[in-house]
Amino acid sequence: SAVIGALVALSIIALVLSLVRVEDVTLPPTVKYGMVFDAGSSHTSLFVYEWDSDKENDTGVVSQTLSCDVQGQGISSYANNPPEAGNSLRECLDKALQVIPAEKQRDVPAYLGATAGMRLLREQNSSATEQVLAEVAKTMQEYPVAFKGARILTGEEEGAYGWITINYLLDSFTKYSPKAHTWLRPEAANIFGALDLGGASTQITFMPEGSVLSQNEASEFTLYGYSYNIYTHSYLCYGQNEMLKRLAKELIVSSPSTRVHHPCYPKGYNETVSLSSFRASPCTDGSDPRLPLGDSTVTLEGRGNAGGCLAALRKLFNFSACGRSQDCAFDGVYQPPLRGQFIAFSAFYYNFKFLNLTEGQPLAVVREAIEGLCTRSWEDLSSSYPKENPSRLPKYCANANYILTLLLDAYKFNETSWNNIFFQMKQAGSADVGWTLGDMLNLTNMLPAEAPARLKGHRPSLWAAAITFIIFTLVLGLTALLL
Repeated sequence: SAVIGALVALSIIALVLSLVRVEDVTLPPTVKYGMVFDAGSSHTSLFVYEWDSDKENDTGVVSQTLSCDVQGQGISSYANNPPEAGNSLRECLDKALQVIPAEKQRDVPAYLGATAGMRLLREQNSSATEQVLAEVAKTMQEYPVAFKGARILTGEEEGAYGWITINYLLDSFTKYSPKAHTWLRPEAANIFGALDLGGASTQITFMPEGSVLSQNEASEFTLYGYSYNIYTHSYLCYGQNEMLKRLAKELIVSSPSTRVHHPCYPKGYNETVSLSSFRASPCTDGSDPRLPLGDSTVTLEGRGNAGGCLAALRKLFNFSACGRSQDCAFDGVYQPPLRGQFIAFSAFYYNFKFLNLTEGQPLAVVREAIEGLCTRSWEDLSSSYPKENPSRLPKYCANANYILTLLLDAYKFNETSWNNIFFQMKQAGSADVGWTLGDMLNLTNMLPAEAPARLKGHRPSLWAAAITFIIFTLVLGLTALLL
């Protein structure tokens, strides 16, 4: 009877196990990483991003994990010593590997995108440009990452990727719905335009009404399952650093002397410049016959004249090239009518932050603040802002007036549409504002999504019931054996 009881118990156990359903168990998606170097005209920064491998509507939901500023100037400054361009990246690369799990590092796509500084160097010295990029690539290939290349972005790519970043960070493309437990496209998505001002170039990007007539300035993206047609244009040599060089050169050639009045610099401030420096950049046209020969120096004497500053800056634009065309910005470049709200970042933001201008200030208040800044003496400014960079402080008047000229006269904002411009800080949420996040979002479209990992498993509730029943049956069987 004991043997029969044991056999009955084992039969019941086998029957229960066969009834417990085996089903697929989905594991959480894995985390993927990517890194992008932003090699700008004045400095380089590294950003590390992460996203879930399953994506949303074919695009990764990306977040910033690390930002690291590379010591020194931009990589274009190493034209005479290319190996140092690569070596300058090592400290940030080491920091990146500290935040990326070791087992994932070899699968991390790593890119370097150079912008206007390298575009200018390519015009001057294509051989040095290739050597700098080769040294950068050589350094990055020494690290255990999936190096995807170092290249020079077009101005239109820089503008478009900045536009993607802005709208992603402001939830224009997709937004998490706690109720639905998923990412959804906002019903009334507000797509922002992007205004970017760097050291060597400036970009304007927005979604115009209808189609973009000029294909040279048209870009199309598919993000989170939706297509976007945008207008974008980049103006090389219209970044604030190159603008200051062009302005100084025009003042010198229009008043040939060893001492030249500078209307934008504060009164009491003097700056000595070498004429040879104007021959080093394509933006200042070193072959201009009006430029005095030789390597002599000229002293620029500040005059603090806001009106004279605006007039001098307007001469840097060729407004007559547009004729009577309404769909034209300056220099004969096509631009459709402005549409919607705009986020102005990078140097746009830093200059207005110095003026302590808050969002939504009327244009008249902005003009008054800029004029007040320009009339302050160098002694007053330097004593009022002792912590401000002394090489940057005397240039805020020129920069602010340049921004007004660019936005109002060139891009054609007016008293009414001025209120549609929002000067955005360096970060929005936890990510830096710039082109690199937009580039990584666009790249996640091309990186294949990974299907969620599945394993064969049992439903926990059924398995627990089966185990309980098995233990109970074994106890009964052993009791029967003892009896």
